[in-house]
Amino acid sequence: MSKGTMAVIGAVLVFVGGMLAHFTQTTNGIRIEDVRFKGAAGNTMSALVYVPQNASERSPAPGILAVHGYINSRETQDGFAIEFARRGYVVVALDQTGHGYSDPPAFAHGFGGPDGLAYLRSLPYVDKDNIGLEGHSMGGWTVLAAAAAMPDAYKSIVLEGSSTGKPFAAEGTPTWPRNLAVVFSQYDEFSQIMWGSEYARNVPQSAKLAAVFGAAGPIEPGRTYGDISQGTARVLYTPAITHPADHFSREAIGDSLDWFSRTLTGGTPLPPTDQIWLRKEIGTLIALTGFVVLLLGAFDLLLTWPPFASLRIEPAHWDTASAALPKGRAWWAAFWISALLPAITYYPAFAIGNAWLPPSRFLPQAFTTQIMIWALLNTVITLALLPFVPRRTGRKGVAGQAVLIAIATIAIGVLTVWLADLLFKIDLRFWVVALKLPSATQVMIMLIYLVPFTLFFIVALRALHSNFSRLDAPAIGHYVTTVLVLSLGLIVLIGGQYLAMWFGGKLLNPFPTSPVVPLSTIIGIQFVPLLAAVAVISTFTWRRTGTSLPGALICGLLVTWYTVAGTATQAAV
Repeated sequence: MSKGTMAVIGAVLVFVGGMLAHFTQTTNGIRIEDVRFKGAAGNTMSALVYVPQNASERSPAPGILAVHGYINSRETQDGFAIEFARRGYVVVALDQTGHGYSDPPAFAHGFGGPDGLAYLRSLPYVDKDNIGLEGHSMGGWTVLAAAAAMPDAYKSIVLEGSSTGKPFAAEGTPTWPRNLAVVFSQYDEFSQIMWGSEYARNVPQSAKLAAVFGAAGPIEPGRTYGDISQGTARVLYTPAITHPADHFSREAIGDSLDWFSRTLTGGTPLPPTDQIWLRKEIGTLIALTGFVVLLLGAFDLLLTWPPFASLRIEPAHWDTASAALPKGRAWWAAFWISALLPAITYYPAFAIGNAWLPPSRFLPQAFTTQIMIWALLNTVITLALLPFVPRRTGRKGVAGQAVLIAIATIAIGVLTVWLADLLFKIDLRFWVVALKLPSATQVMIMLIYLVPFTLFFIVALRALHSNFSRLDAPAIGHYVTTVLVLSLGLIVLIGGQYLAMWFGGKLLNPFPTSPVVPLSTIIGIQFVPLLAAVAVISTFTWRRTGTSLPGALICGLLVTWYTVAGTATQAAV
């Protein structure tokens, strides 16, 4: 493959995927606007507004406020937003406070729900008498805060993996909130928090749910309780999925479509099963894959430039001494220790961060801090084990070039994501794995976490390649080994948790008094592909330079960007 070919392939994948995503979300003339508006407290709020072709000032269309859950962003609700807009609803897909491009801190101003509903109602092409509210997880509490603040400003509400009550709204009753649909999956990880039920499958028997439905016994899924015309209607849907799958499920999205078709007027009659949103997810997945390929191609191309040419290692200088690597039992011992150590330390690190390092102006993101604790804990353990790692002759005098080529490579990545947003109005994502442009505030926060994350990768990837990398090794076997070393432990941990959920009805919690296990388990899902990508990037760069440093610096920058831009900021910065 000639120099530059990989970069071209990556750029083509980003373009093709972006086009597919763009044409899916703008089907039938839907217009998407990226807006900022001021909240009642002067805070800046962010949203994507989906405007169907039928909406105009002369002929206002029904509107829906759609809100993502905790540590997500407005794009997470794309499946709902696309299908709502296809049916003639104007959609405001809101960034909660402290998420995406809305001002921190999180948990402020009703999570931004009242501001979002007020903005939706201010749009001249929205029928103010036909407004629905839809929220996933903490987004459900967000739209409940809006309903509590403006009780006459909406007609119906859908809670996806959520519940009534919580910080900014009263507990539900048979008459409040108005026309309520609860979509709660049979394997939801938060059934205890939401409905006081240890097992998600038993939520229909929840006393809290029965109080909302005004029923004396268990709630029958799919049955309508109350009266839509009186605003007292209730229905429970129970798809056989998990909490994070709610916003990636044809059934869950179809349930919300069904409810709004029954409780709002003025929409386009399409059956709930008529859904195209998955094409958009496929498009952004293609673009995300292209982004990684483009990064690798950019790095390879930069190595041909005179300032970086001396970084490239020639075959004549390859270290082919097999004696430098572990063999037999020593190799397998190194493999399993390296693979399982991150899984063993995962929950303890999150519990330590949650208990000892609450959000502050110096560490403003709770989950980024917990991931940082995990990274630093593994750094310390790896440093302690380095005397047992084979010593490899390191390359001297390349640190400056490694720093510059890492910055240049990530700069190309930032430009790519910016262009994808500019041209196609997308971030690069698949389900919960999402890379988006950071806000100015998030860039400042990245500087806080960049050093510990980069230190982790410098130490961890040095050990990885000292144990498992030979420049003359077959490429496929080399990549497979490093991918498994970095991701297999989490695959076992997360896979084991969901097997426990499948067979036993709930996750296993090694820290029963800590609330972090359900959320950290869901976060762990996205770290499986993320660490696999780290393995690919670091192996690619190592095979071309003979040193782990450029890959470690690239991965430090990339993972810090990914983590900070994709989570919640709980403290003011």
